[in-house]
Amino acid sequence: MNSVVDIAGIFLPELPAEIVTLGPEVPERYHADWSGVERVRPLALLRPRTTAEVQACLRACHRHNLPVVPQGGLTGLAGGAQPHPQGVAISLERLRRIEAIDPFGLIATVEAGVVLQDLQAALRPHKLLFGVDLAPRGSCQIGGMLAANAGGQGVVQFGTMRAQVLGLEVVLADGSLLSMLRPLYKNNTGYDLNQMFVGSEGTLGIITKAVLRLHPAPAQKLTGFLAFDSFADVLALLRDLQHQFPGRVAAFELMWADFLDAVRRHVPVKFPFGTTPPMAVLFDIAGGNEADAAALEALLGEGFEQGRIQDGTLATSIQQAEELWRIRESVAEIFAQTKPINFDPSLPIPKVQEFIDEACAAIARQWPELPLLFFGHLGDGNLHIIADAAYLPAGDTEEDVQARVYAVLRGYNGAITAEHGVGSLRVGALTHDRSVAELAAMRAIKAALDPRGILNPGKVFAAQ
Repeated sequence: MNSVVDIAGIFLPELPAEIVTLGPEVPERYHADWSGVERVRPLALLRPRTTAEVQACLRACHRHNLPVVPQGGLTGLAGGAQPHPQGVAISLERLRRIEAIDPFGLIATVEAGVVLQDLQAALRPHKLLFGVDLAPRGSCQIGGMLAANAGGQGVVQFGTMRAQVLGLEVVLADGSLLSMLRPLYKNNTGYDLNQMFVGSEGTLGIITKAVLRLHPAPAQKLTGFLAFDSFADVLALLRDLQHQFPGRVAAFELMWADFLDAVRRHVPVKFPFGTTPPMAVLFDIAGGNEADAAALEALLGEGFEQGRIQDGTLATSIQQAEELWRIRESVAEIFAQTKPINFDPSLPIPKVQEFIDEACAAIARQWPELPLLFFGHLGDGNLHIIADAAYLPAGDTEEDVQARVYAVLRGYNGAITAEHGVGSLRVGALTHDRSVAELAAMRAIKAALDPRGILNPGKVFAAQ
């Protein structure tokens, strides 16, 4: 079954015509996510407006064994939202209601298609914030962030999306509904089914609604951008900030020289340093009264006196803080100028530099001309690496580069992905992370919830 006529016959009698777009008419933006995977036009695009319509879509797909690929803001970097050529894409973009904000219980109930930036704006009048923030905040959606267990720069303070969830509403492969929208901080009644769907990348069910925990927003923050010569000095600063401001280090981002130089080449941003240092740290401290500012200046002053900090600046305005963050959030512009191979491993924090040195040596032995850019959320051990595939010799592939990097990673007890997910790009590397027994357990869960294998086939696991 692969013709437009067949698909029209399946969906148009059962679904409102305005939520169904047949294959030839599916806009190109739904053919792939940001990962650079091959663009695929699905047989149809379904854009339901309610949970009931999501259920109707899945009932029809289940009945006809049609592969289903859920899509959110399409900002993923692992190919998780790449359509199936013999299936349909279900976009959650029309489920965008913020149903409730409880400023006393510190809880929000939102539909899956709510854009992160819209949630942030809705919380601002209540002096609240959501614990996860990402650079593509104007595009990424809450449902996709949950499905990928997104992280971002605030994980060091609040944790990943997994830590923000109190309850979910999920549509299963056969269209049945799991409604688990209890606004409870503590619930010890049996298995926590909510957590099974967080990070499942749309392979177990489609998240349609979520109850999320919120946090009081600090009235101010302190932002600094500092230059370092050594990784040991960076670790010392992280330790000192955490001791001086316990629970208030909201971000601690580390960028190495190659990344900083790439930003200089590709992005019109103002740098606080005249020359590129070996590495630079961008940090946020929640709060910023006079006592906090004085304590921070004293801490940094000691670092300068001891020669651990080479240069730096503290933002004196919100605008300057945003300019400093623009340096870190310029990844999209770098992607546009390269043919990126992306890595987002998780590592024990003290081992990050050692891993980088070994990975660089392993890559240089095989591809001495292949440039590597390093940056990441050092506060939680999440490193990001960009290799430019344009420099690979003919015949060598992204999978070859992955194999070299993951072979090094295995010796550090790390994980192949800290926040982007497995998607379609890392399916072959999953055995680097998971034992045979773990994979068997994961497959058993998949088989129980999606016995026909229609949900996002070929993602996380190889297609059966």
